Amino acid sequence: MSDVDQVLVINGPGQAAVCTEPASPLTDGSFLAHTLYSGFSAGTELSFFKGTNPFLSARLDGELGLFRQGQGCTGYPVRKLGYMEVATVTASRSVGITEGATVAMTYGHRSGYRGDPLVDRVVPLPADLDPVLGIYVAHMGPICANGLLHAAAELHGTDVRDLADGVRGRRVAVTGAGVIGLLTALFARRHGAAEVVLVEPTPQRRAGASALGFEALHPDVDDPAVVLKRRWRHAAGDRGADVVFQCRGQSASLALALRLLRPQGTVIDLAFYPSGADDVRLGEEFHHNGLAVRCAQIGRVPRGTAHLWDRERLSAETIDLLRTDGAAIADHLITDLMPIDEAPALFADLADHRRHVQQAVFTFDG
Repeated sequence: MSDVDQVLVINGPGQAAVCTEPASPLTDGSFLAHTLYSGFSAGTELSFFKGTNPFLSARLDGELGLFRQGQGCTGYPVRKLGYMEVATVTASRSVGITEGATVAMTYGHRSGYRGDPLVDRVVPLPADLDPVLGIYVAHMGPICANGLLHAAAELHGTDVRDLADGVRGRRVAVTGAGVIGLLTALFARRHGAAEVVLVEPTPQRRAGASALGFEALHPDVDDPAVVLKRRWRHAAGDRGADVVFQCRGQSASLALALRLLRPQGTVIDLAFYPSGADDVRLGEEFHHNGLAVRCAQIGRVPRGTAHLWDRERLSAETIDLLRTDGAAIADHLITDLMPIDEAPALFADLADHRRHVQQAVFTFDG
């Protein structure tokens, strides 16, 4: 192990850098992890790079559930970015954490980390899983599985036994074919959806969806709401998707998701809107069709289901999905593998729309 760690830091808007800091020593109850792969989450991480993330100007009061402007906000520098790490345990004084194990964690883009299983999520990865796929196990996969869980709770309340309970036999639309949209679509297909159609404006992302076997529509060509409502008829005056998973952090995508729904349907919203949602017109389909929007934020499972569902079970569901579809995900979703030293240039290129990636993964030396 090196005596210094590489750490990706955002020092201010438009200022990303890879810095070094002293490596943390092993202590009783802890373990040391060397990072193999660290997945890049474009929406959240670029919001810090662009200066639009709400945590830069406000603090979330966890007790009141309110953002409080200017009170103890995160500010710069931002030293923890990312939540998709795969690591090898290099030393351990922690019961149950074995030296040499490969684990999924959420500690950010850094080459080494001192973990504490009483504080950190540590998910052992099975030997039959390609380690790079482990970037999805601790957090990103559970985000998407939690979307299906919320869809199930809309139908079954607290009695959700299986992720299929919200999609089995149903017509499903997914707005956004980024990482979250594609993983959510794969979950829905695996759990028995009758049809899954994605709507995405970016050609490369539509191509990725098609490569994974999905129909992908352009939101500005042949109005997808008209296309799908003509196709998906339930009864007179009752057309559209049974459920829509909104997975693109643009307010226009949420507005489209509402238009895709059948009357009294629900949008399960997995997106993050750092710029607000000015395009959402609540006086149109939302009002006249009696629609609902349910936020499936990963910090919570649906109320009353925690006795059956928690983050560990959602990670287990993710591993099952990766065992089934892992080869296709590795081929068509993980598009860029690069050393951490190239991360600052990637941030700048993406912020200025000079480059497109589906899933970038950072690697670290020895």
